[in-house]
Amino acid sequence: MQSPHSFIVRPVKGRRYDNIKNIGGIDFITSVSKEDHKTSNRQAEVVSTPLNYSGDIEKGDILLVHHNVFKFYFDMKGREKSGKSFFKDDLFFIDNDQFFLYNKKGKWHGHDKYCFIKPIPKKDFYLKGVGVKEEPLHGVIKYTNKQLEQLGINDGDEVCFTPDSEYEFYVDSEKLYRMFTNNITLAL
Repeated sequence: MQSPHSFIVRPVKGRRYDNIKNIGGIDFITSVSKEDHKTSNRQAEVVSTPLNYSGDIEKGDILLVHHNVFKFYFDMKGREKSGKSFFKDDLFFIDNDQFFLYNKKGKWHGHDKYCFIKPIPKKDFYLKGVGVKEEPLHGVIKYTNKQLEQLGINDGDEVCFTPDSEYEFYVDSEKLYRMFTNNITLAL
């Protein structure tokens, strides 16, 4: 089964929400809210790629998806519904702009116009005593994309970015900011 334009995926671990944490061998539910976007599962396993797709992503790869892909919502009458990505059972349609990274053979890769930046600790000579933990508008490229690579910007390069472009993600338990190529303003 293949879609003409969309990837068909299923949530990793078979759960729409990632709200269970194992601490000391005991599972704890961290949130019961279906509206809490921070607990929605953001990892999807590729079941099939679109027809005539010729990119690097294959069946079995993992995608880092938008937080609304697997979420339930409540309509105007209070009825629980699945979002627009839902297909059937545990299968969902994912458009090209609904995922940001893909994991192939244990390594994450930037997708399309998206890149991920690791914030850096504050530099005392800039922010002495202000009480912030991270240098504002600075970071290190963790996962680049083809557009940035063509500009000579690679993983590990320190960059500056536009204000209010930090969209926070945790990838492999590491805090990162998802950004667009055009949010990168300067390579240091």
